[in-house]
Amino acid sequence: MKIVVGLSGGVDSSVAAYLLQQQGHEVVALFMRNWNDASVTLEDECPWIEDSNDALMVAQKLGIPFQVIDMSELYKEKIVDYMFAEYEKGRTPNPDVLCNREVKFDVFLKTALSLGADKVATGHYARVKSTTGPDGKEIHHLLAGKDLNKDQSYFLCQLSQEQLSKALFPIGELTKPEVREIAKEIGLVTADKKDSQGLCFIGKVSLPTFLQQQLEPKEGEIVEIFDDFPAFHQEKPVFRSKLEELQYLSAKIEYKKEDGKVIGKHQGAHYFTIGQSKGLGIGGHKESCFIIHRDMTHNLLFVGEGRNFPGLYRKALKIDRSEVHWVREDLRLQNGASMKVQARIRYRQALEEATIYQFDEGLFMEFEQPQSAIAEGQFAAWYDGEELLGSGVIA
Repeated sequence: MKIVVGLSGGVDSSVAAYLLQQQGHEVVALFMRNWNDASVTLEDECPWIEDSNDALMVAQKLGIPFQVIDMSELYKEKIVDYMFAEYEKGRTPNPDVLCNREVKFDVFLKTALSLGADKVATGHYARVKSTTGPDGKEIHHLLAGKDLNKDQSYFLCQLSQEQLSKALFPIGELTKPEVREIAKEIGLVTADKKDSQGLCFIGKVSLPTFLQQQLEPKEGEIVEIFDDFPAFHQEKPVFRSKLEELQYLSAKIEYKKEDGKVIGKHQGAHYFTIGQSKGLGIGGHKESCFIIHRDMTHNLLFVGEGRNFPGLYRKALKIDRSEVHWVREDLRLQNGASMKVQARIRYRQALEEATIYQFDEGLFMEFEQPQSAIAEGQFAAWYDGEELLGSGVIA
């Protein structure tokens, strides 16, 4: 089989390419150049140059063809511009999920297929298995990586059956230490290279500095809400239907300036996210203050003291109907139906017991335990054991 590997210059994709070569496949390496602006990165050098050089050395070591493709314009349009727009609206996007959906497994995949590839491979810690459904159609299952500490299935939560049918994740059955050991044994230059941090393909950035490229600073006030706030202590109303209850549980508390006390200033509500405590410059508290709400219209940040502050928690979330994505289309819920699942609302969060409900108004996810810092714009993903079934953008 001819397989194009997205060689990123890291150890994971390097070992993925090696393993495929060992299996007897014809392997071609493509490096995606997705970012040209070094001014926002924290490193002295533009990280893509170093990564490209490392990827080239790995390809030479393995004796496989290597090519660089420039996708920076597409990346700016699909990922960076979307990020700016979302932050400006007071939402918290996940660029890594988008990068996989819009870049790696869309344009990159199409490029690979145009070169005659049968499949594409990446260095993700995830697995794909295929079975035959009752109707004789092939079903592709997206499974968590065997190394649960590195599992990256969440970042792939927006992929379709068609995309999964062309995807390979050769290191999904391995742990990170095993991957590094293989790289050392065969003398790859990436064997001890640190994992990349920060934004997908851009590198480690100061997010406020990055956002300031397009979002102007705008001074506003920080308002502290206290734990005697009436909404935290009101009795739960009597509901006439499950939908009414879910709408209540998923609703955000809309705070006003007069609900609390002004305790500081900030340079723009669009630079912050729900649950954030760093960068607020607030002192005089026993515990850190966390952002519980952003009023984008009036440029106000609302905070509460401590990780257990009641305003940080909600028991349910909503996903608009247009944003619901099923990896397993055959399991899509009909209106009025529900399903017990395990779910997470951010990468590295442990899976939490939940139930999803499908209504005309959208999909609701109700957790057994209240969840901290549910942020609009993030992806909620739901699983059945180790299989990721679907995901959606939190409304």
